[in-house]
Amino acid sequence: MFFGMPARIVNKRGKAIQGTLGFVGALLKIIRRIEPTHIVVLFDGEHENTRSELNADYKANRVDYSQTPEEETPFSQLPDVYAALAYLDIKFAETETCETDDWVAGYALTYGQKTEIIISSFDSDFFQLITNKVSVLRYRGDSTVICTPDYIKNKFSIEPQQYADFKSLVGDTSDNIKGADKVGPKTAACLLNKFGTLDNILVNAESIEKPSIRDSIIRNTERLRTNYKIIKLNNTAQLPFALNDLAYIFTGGTTTGVLNGIGLY
Repeated sequence: MFFGMPARIVNKRGKAIQGTLGFVGALLKIIRRIEPTHIVVLFDGEHENTRSELNADYKANRVDYSQTPEEETPFSQLPDVYAALAYLDIKFAETETCETDDWVAGYALTYGQKTEIIISSFDSDFFQLITNKVSVLRYRGDSTVICTPDYIKNKFSIEPQQYADFKSLVGDTSDNIKGADKVGPKTAACLLNKFGTLDNILVNAESIEKPSIRDSIIRNTERLRTNYKIIKLNNTAQLPFALNDLAYIFTGGTTTGVLNGIGLY
């Protein structure tokens, strides 16, 4: 939201608040749309990443703000975002030992059998968590999409539980993960439809008919196994809150009202 707002917006004291304004506005619209009974907002902390130990290139393409003036970075408005969430009585937490992905996966895998869960994120890694009770909301205003099992089948020609295998094969430019050369989305889907899982593809690589694909899979076996370890989400991280702690009742209101309430104007 910091970069998505059309212009820099400042309060009466001259402090930039466009990121906070965009964040709160989007959050309230999402809340009105899905009317959740429980909410948690999760942030990645600034700490060593265990996935980088598997692949030093993991997320190495992310922007380095160390040489950027603080007021020009998204982090400069993070305290105001936290203040807004506290004002709205919405629980939030910042990771200290894991990634946000691990917490989200923990909630989906712990509670997703019994209750409907909607994950609001543009991170495609969460596609692997989608079930009949777990969906992914990609907020784009009027063009917002809620991704379900049918969405994954129609878009990728695979089942949601195969998405980690699929992404391991094709790679992920946003996380700087390289897949197997010559294996694009259509080829990956064909391989998974035939063999079921990445592990089965690797075990049966010699039986892949097309020579160039067969050679690429065999040559990149170790990379693909590492990719899967990085991408696959499991229920291993200790969650910051129990489900009962996250109960929420939306009472209406506007973005301006919220920001006035926490003294940003």
